[in-house]
Amino acid sequence: MRCFGEGDPLYERYHDLEWGRPQVTEQALYERICLEGFQAGLAWITVLRKREALREVFAGFDPEAVAGLDVEPLLLDARLIRSRAKLRACVTNAAATVALRADGGLPALLWSIAPLPGPAPTAPAGVPAHTAASAVLAREMRRRGFTFVGPTTVYALMQACGLVNDHLVQCPVRGEVEALRAGVRPAEHPAG
Repeated sequence: MRCFGEGDPLYERYHDLEWGRPQVTEQALYERICLEGFQAGLAWITVLRKREALREVFAGFDPEAVAGLDVEPLLLDARLIRSRAKLRACVTNAAATVALRADGGLPALLWSIAPLPGPAPTAPAGVPAHTAASAVLAREMRRRGFTFVGPTTVYALMQACGLVNDHLVQCPVRGEVEALRAGVRPAEHPAG
């Protein structure tokens, strides 16, 4: 039984092939930051349905290309989530991602705060909305110039990118995701 997405092929593919699997490249992590920001206040399936159009207008979520974008024309594109604040956050976060390269890059920042594995949740109610680690990471990201990154959005990012594994204990992909995570976890876990 999947944790979520049953009955919608797009949602099922996202659950089975992406959610919780470690993302370690700058571009993949930047894309997830944008998508999680777009999700705030919306159903995740809405974001998934708009994802290809977002990839198109954001040049495949290339931070360098997005850092200089004007959001005004994007507000007229019905294929997108037309929130000025969310679109501006993507541009601001692109610039922050590029600037972070001088200090080791986005992957190093995110994975340095990955918490130690905890027990597998047995039900959706056992999955937190935010954690101490997501609060630490949100604070650090804001310090580095990122916006639209509160503890709840950052925890969703941590889930999506594999920094935590919140697949339920009975989920058929949980073990595979945990094995993948073990291969990329840093030796030290400052967020413990």
